Amino acid sequence: MAEIYHALGLHMHQPPGNLVALHNSAESWEARQILWCYDRPTRMLEGYEDVARLHLSFSGTLLKQLEDPGVRQTFAEVADIEDFLNRYRRANIEYLGSGLYHPVYPLTPQADWDAQTEWWQGLGRHLLGRDRFPGFWPPEMGFCMEMIPMLARHGYQYVLVDSIYLKPRRPMRWEELRYRPYRARYEGAEIIVVPRDRELSNAQLSGTDPGWFQQEIHERTRPCDFPALVTTWTDGENGGWFRTTKIESGFWGFFYRPLLDRFRAGTLGFTPIHISQYLAQYPPTEEVDVHPGAWNTEHQWGGDFTQWTGSLLQKKGWDEVRRASEYYWQVKRAFDQQLAALTHPEEIRRLIVRAFDHLLAAETSCNFYWGSRWVSRSFDELEQAYALLDAAMHQLRNA
Repeated sequence: MAEIYHALGLHMHQPPGNLVALHNSAESWEARQILWCYDRPTRMLEGYEDVARLHLSFSGTLLKQLEDPGVRQTFAEVADIEDFLNRYRRANIEYLGSGLYHPVYPLTPQADWDAQTEWWQGLGRHLLGRDRFPGFWPPEMGFCMEMIPMLARHGYQYVLVDSIYLKPRRPMRWEELRYRPYRARYEGAEIIVVPRDRELSNAQLSGTDPGWFQQEIHERTRPCDFPALVTTWTDGENGGWFRTTKIESGFWGFFYRPLLDRFRAGTLGFTPIHISQYLAQYPPTEEVDVHPGAWNTEHQWGGDFTQWTGSLLQKKGWDEVRRASEYYWQVKRAFDQQLAALTHPEEIRRLIVRAFDHLLAAETSCNFYWGSRWVSRSFDELEQAYALLDAAMHQLRNA
């Protein structure tokens, strides 16, 4: 029988300002539970350093909150944020990069992709203590082939995709599409795509028995005549399964640690592994294409992005994002062209940089996730971006 490997990942994310907003609401207890979810992973790895091979992806919007001195002071009696970040830096965890403001990349202007990606890397290096991040977690698992050159430019070796979107170039068996990484190429650039098993990930998210999970992997990989990589990835702080303070009945105590105990005892039947380690041992050679799509939500399957584009106001919001992005790049080009002749360029530069930050914040997926309810947050960011860009353009015209 072929070797079977399991890569387990968790995605940690909060909308901009959400931790303090929850703290100041009637659901302040929810903010405490969420902070404990971020404090918990490294503690749960203690004593399992020899066998645990965990992956984590942090959204930039969450990292920005964890860096904020005001957030740290607000929750000082709940969790020592600097302490658990120090533990993250020391832990044997494979961190994946992402986008600064958690954008659904295929829905946002391509001109903005580099900044979302590069700015996250700067924040991730600072807070997570890694010089590089081998893999990329697309926010909401929103991926399209056009992203490949951008990801390759920023040094990523692999990207997570939902297995249902793989488009093989030859007839492939069910297990081949789910449990084997492939190469994908676009306009001469290349990246490795790692399929996520959607069904097993759903089980990981909602609560599952380790014995069932063990048997399910065994049955699903039985036909594999190649070293199989089973990848499961879910949110890491949503639902009682992750938030419960009764560790023995939640994800870590009831599911994750028992799997590692069985592996130590030689009874698990598959090996926990970091994706980068698997790729070093079994570099993929075959090429596939990938259909555009996102992961499944409670109400949508993800392939048509309806969760973020379904309502009239959501569509209008995306129109305004694209229009504002075009205006930003128009102002940026004008500034670059006039730079040598400007007497005091720094003030104009600051206006443009601040405007870009508001534009990128407007692209946050959460602004569009909840139907029409949060689209106004995107409009608020765009209004501030326009005001700053208008001020910059006025100074350029009068320089």
